[in-house]
Parts: sequence; structure tokens; C-alpha cells
Amino acid sequence: MKRMFTVTAGIRQGNDRYNENKARAAGKPPAVSREGITLAYTNAISSYRETRVKTASQGQLIIMLYEAAIKNLDGALEFLALNTGGTKNPANIEKISNLILKVQEIVTELTASLDFEQGGDIARNLFSLYTWFNRELLEANIHQDVRRITSVRNQIYELKSAWAEVVAKTGSESGKAVAGVNIAG
Repeated sequence: MKRMFTVTAGIRQGNDRYNENKARAAGKPPAVSREGITLAYTNAISSYRETRVKTASQGQLIIMLYEAAIKNLDGALEFLALNTGGTKNPANIEKISNLILKVQEIVTELTASLDFEQGGDIARNLFSLYTWFNRELLEANIHQDVRRITSVRNQIYELKSAWAEVVAKTGSESGKAVAGVNIAG
């Protein structure tokens, strides 16, 4: 999907350059396209997010992952609500599936970041919970199950809240590593 966006953006940029050159040749100032402004705005947001991630502590990164998972699950639930009528919109089904898949990728990243040597029981318990999340999300995606999505969303919200407390109390904001988790690469 990213590749297609890049190609589409490249085509648009090429057309914009063509139109700018054509306007210059005719002695007119080049027009600023709405798409160009949108693209610049999107690039600014993207740069901000990248800086935010690069400067975050491990605890903050975990919270960001949980927040992204919650946001995607909320989006899936919204699309499911639109599909509760008699006919289901296939476009919504695809959007729901993609949002759930994004959450599964986040959960997989969280699973991969566990440090079982330092984390001990906490890491093992999180591993079990993350495995359950992925199983529930798989079933929820297959059956478009609101109950399962809501259950996972609520559990992730609880974890996010707990991590926010840990980050605030332990001062991991100052760069200290959080035991049991390694978000190094």
C-alpha cells in the first residue's frame, strides 16, 4: 500500500512539475495545488512522529504502541458499527480487517520486545497475554466479532494505563530501561 502511495504521489508530483513549467513558459506564476499543501502537511506530521519516536524512552514507546493499538481497534469497532445493518459493505470489511491486522503487528512487536531474562514472570505473563490477544484478534477478524475486539481493546487500555503509571513512577522518562522489555531495534 505504501508503495502504491509513493508511486501515486510521484505521478502527482510529476504532473505538478509539468504544470509549473507550462505556467512559467506562458509567463504565469505557478499555481499551488491543494494536493501539494496536503503532502507538505503530511510530511510535517510524519517528521514530528518520527522525532517523537526517536526521542522516546522505552516506556514511552510501549505506551505509544498501546495507544496505536487502541486507536486501530476503535476504528475497527466504528466500521463494525456501520456494518451492523442488514447489508455489509465489503469496503468496510476490508478496512476492519486491515485495522485488526495492524493491531496484530503491534502485538507481535510487543511480544518480540520482551526480555525474558530480566523480566522473569512479568515477561512470561505478558507473553501469554500477547499470545491470547493475537488469537482473539484472529478470531475477531474472521468472524467480525465486536465482543472479542472490545475485550482485547479493554485489556490493552488497562496495560497502557499501568505502563503510564510505571513510567511516571520510575522516572524512565530520563532514559532508564524498563525491566523485562527491550525496544532496541
